[in-house]
Amino acid sequence: MFSNRIMGVPKSFIREILKIAGDPHIISFAGGLPNGSLFPMEHLRAATERVFEKGEPGIMQYSNSEGYYPLREKIAERYRNSSNINVNPDTILITNGSQQGLDILGKVFINEGDDIIVEEPGYLGAIQAFATYSARFNAVPVNEEGIDLEKLEQTLKGTSSKLIYVVPNFQNPSGITYSNENRAAAAALIKEAGMYLVEDNPYGELRFAGTHKKSFFEFIPEQTILLGTISKTIAPSFRLGWIAAPDDVFEKLLVAKQAADLHTNYFSQRIVEEFLSDYSLDKHVEKIRIVYGEQKAAMIKAIEKYFPPEVTYTNPEGGMFIWGTLPKGLSATELFNRAVKKNVAFVPGDAFYVNKTDLNTFRLNYSNSDKESIEKGIEILGQCIRGML
Repeated sequence: MFSNRIMGVPKSFIREILKIAGDPHIISFAGGLPNGSLFPMEHLRAATERVFEKGEPGIMQYSNSEGYYPLREKIAERYRNSSNINVNPDTILITNGSQQGLDILGKVFINEGDDIIVEEPGYLGAIQAFATYSARFNAVPVNEEGIDLEKLEQTLKGTSSKLIYVVPNFQNPSGITYSNENRAAAAALIKEAGMYLVEDNPYGELRFAGTHKKSFFEFIPEQTILLGTISKTIAPSFRLGWIAAPDDVFEKLLVAKQAADLHTNYFSQRIVEEFLSDYSLDKHVEKIRIVYGEQKAAMIKAIEKYFPPEVTYTNPEGGMFIWGTLPKGLSATELFNRAVKKNVAFVPGDAFYVNKTDLNTFRLNYSNSDKESIEKGIEILGQCIRGML
């Protein structure tokens, strides 16, 4: 009764873990959740009231598939101001979160068995979205400098990949950021291969240390597709994201969007555009950066205090995640099973790989826990790890 396509796609491992982590007694480092205490509630309330005060019945009507043009203009302006790149608002498509952007890209580009390149470890939401279209994954490792250039070159020569999907800023799950040198070298390889690069950047503005890095759009604009979202900078419940793509790609994405849902929630688009018109997003993001920087520092300090020295971990300059590696021979899934019995949750690394299981890596989220919970939770994890040595 069911399609081969859907039968071959597993449930989201993190969504299943979040059911457990929803227990108020559990200290959860599992989700990629922004800090709810930082949502600009009063400013969003005021923006909503102003939208209603304008008295336009059209705010409750159907709208165009591309999205509310003034909002698309503000997104383009944001790219100019924060990333120093010129994106045409006419080629920005508003989506139902950036996750829908991944789904639409899968529809447009992937036939059954087509090769695509993903990072290893990589964002499991992208892996799940592309798996729905029966893609054949070619995983390229990432390291502290970015994507493994030698492996990337080998993969490009050995496959006929149409797409490469990357999260170059504070990568999910590892937290690493590609260096400018790594981006330039990777862009040169991708340009020669004549494929499209999908640059997903949900965390890019959440930098609390280090210096801004260039977008792939600056190196290969004609081959770069940008994904963005307000979920990490304003609030996730609006489910507003976007794709910015070259003209020829944009037209195909638009057709896929029309077939999917006609258009993204128009009322939410109007509220967010009104919010951006009347409130400084820069000031709001700066608040987030300060808090996340403090939370990350608290987690690193606790890891240094409670984890055995054999455990290695990343120390990100922004974003929401730390990536840990247990000593060889230890299973992060076994660690999860032990920790959750003591009311601490995280995500074992298996979920972020293609066709690999029982690994010794794991992801910790620090953005949605206070410092006291971070201290207590990391102490418990440290005890569990020592019990496995």
